[in-house]
Amino acid sequence: MKDKHGRKQRFLGIVDVTRKGVGYVAHEEMEEDVEIASEDLNTALNGDEVEVEIVPKGRSRRTRGRILRVIKRASTEFVGMLTLSDSGAFILQSDDPRMYGKIRIARDATKGADENDKVVAKMTRWTNAKVDPIGEVVRTLGRAGEHETEMQAALAVHGFVPEFPIDVAREVTELEHHREIPEQEIASRRDFRTTPTFTIDPKDAKDFDDAISVKPLPGGDFEIGVHIADVTYYVRPHTAIDREAEKRGTSVYLVDRTIPMLPEILSNDLCSLKPDVDRLAFSAVFIMDHNAHIKERWFGRAVIHSHKRFTYEAAQEVLNKNEGQFFDELKTLERLGHKLRAKRTREGALSFDTPEVRFELAPDGTPIRAFVKERLETMRIVEDFMLLANQEVATWIAKLSKDKQTQQAFIYRVHDTPNPDRIEELRIFLRAVGYDLGDGKRDQISSRDINKLLTDVKGKPEEMMVQMATLRSMAKAIYTHKNIGHFSLAFGHYTHFTSPIRRFPDMIAHRLLAHHLAGQPIKHEEIVRYQRAAISSSEREVAAVEAERDSTKYKQVEYMSKHIGETFDGTITGVIEHGLFVAESETKAEGFVHISLLKDDYYDLNEKTYSLVGRKTKKKFRLGDSVRIKLLSADFALRQLNWELT
Repeated sequence: MKDKHGRKQRFLGIVDVTRKGVGYVAHEEMEEDVEIASEDLNTALNGDEVEVEIVPKGRSRRTRGRILRVIKRASTEFVGMLTLSDSGAFILQSDDPRMYGKIRIARDATKGADENDKVVAKMTRWTNAKVDPIGEVVRTLGRAGEHETEMQAALAVHGFVPEFPIDVAREVTELEHHREIPEQEIASRRDFRTTPTFTIDPKDAKDFDDAISVKPLPGGDFEIGVHIADVTYYVRPHTAIDREAEKRGTSVYLVDRTIPMLPEILSNDLCSLKPDVDRLAFSAVFIMDHNAHIKERWFGRAVIHSHKRFTYEAAQEVLNKNEGQFFDELKTLERLGHKLRAKRTREGALSFDTPEVRFELAPDGTPIRAFVKERLETMRIVEDFMLLANQEVATWIAKLSKDKQTQQAFIYRVHDTPNPDRIEELRIFLRAVGYDLGDGKRDQISSRDINKLLTDVKGKPEEMMVQMATLRSMAKAIYTHKNIGHFSLAFGHYTHFTSPIRRFPDMIAHRLLAHHLAGQPIKHEEIVRYQRAAISSSEREVAAVEAERDSTKYKQVEYMSKHIGETFDGTITGVIEHGLFVAESETKAEGFVHISLLKDDYYDLNEKTYSLVGRKTKKKFRLGDSVRIKLLSADFALRQLNWELT
């Protein structure tokens, strides 16, 4: 059946449920998603495959619908705290606010869990939206509010399990018995063991994906080697380790731990480019002049020997003092890195410098200090050469052949151009806070326009807020076999090649690059598998970022809970009808000021200027304004702080 415009009144899709309990389903014949009111979700949950029926608009300008049935659940397992109902049954309210149903769990289905325990529960039945769903406890994470419990919950909510399956453990044991690299393997590779080589990583890093070698050449040129751990030598296709890596897609970095994609014997030992031992690498080697122009490039398998494990801070100290081990090599990388960076900027690469919050934790996990991570020059240097290797590998693959199928037999990291509607919304927002974006043409935007904006706002109180608004307007970077370029880097060709210990797409890139270098055909079923893996890896990457963010927000709330009643400097990061979102300046911890606490006047929302305006005084609270705030309370369950203005 179709409506008067010829559009199908019933269609299938995936529902996206917001934190407010409203659903949206994309319709292939409509520009806007079909909106589903809370009362019309019919038990559908975020990510479910559903059948939707379009309903009359009424007074609404937006097309609305109702869900007729759930075809397939995206998930049936949810994480939350058990509470007791008046009837004596347990109730689980999910930590994920998009799960609006309260799961009812009988006492004999708790597997020993008790009130105030945080658990993973499986929803076993929910067919009537007017009746609570029924479920059972799958596993207990611990007492709600305890450090270990909350970290485990952050992982479980997003589908990450720290433990590896038994079949993976068996294969790992076998690998441990073959630690020595065979001489014939070394002989088959390019040997860089005598070339000055080192790693530069965070203090707490244990898995060293990448090393850099520097060798001056006669005539003033340099041989720069970007050496990447040859994980695929150890992780062969279709093994249990390989299947588990594909399932995980990525390592996850919480505030206090890493959940590795690969077992630790691989990630921290056999594959890791540790100092003072021979290691196998997949390398991208460049002959560069003093202006960082590439004269020659070589890709292939190598054997290396890292002579030094630098932390970012230690390498920075060498540069700052103009002396120390490998000073000449580090200085060469710094000079060439500046040239590479300047070239990227000229070509329109965006330079988002968003603050990264870190914590110093006590042995029991209690946060004793929160701070913003300092961005060092050595971090930028490493980034410069990893970007170079990723770009050059992708460019070489893309130009191998004009045959479309050959070009598709690879995995790219792409970033699409921004949606014109999102850019128009950004322009409106920026005008409200005193900035312009480009020439105002709705359907055109360049990365140079965005870069100019980011430069204009640098160092100002509203910098973080403008950066976040701009980031939200961007498309998300994803993995795919279709090369459409990378908008924010201004690269026509880009891949992820440099972190195979912690990203499955990098392992795919290594395997496919090896096939192309050897001129070997790639089986169709392998191409199909890797295309599917690109999609799942993109999804797991998003889940990992959300898990990391959840753990950070929890620690921010826990840290700030010790400072209730104290006052701080803050910046208004959001304005809605009911109040203001404010981020504390030092820790970037965000909280809410309810409008009822603005007692000197009645305030109304001005959507055009993103501000609350006093009716009598005309006083304004706008996005980006600096304010003084007092912490009233900290809600651990909601990971939320409540401020008042002082």
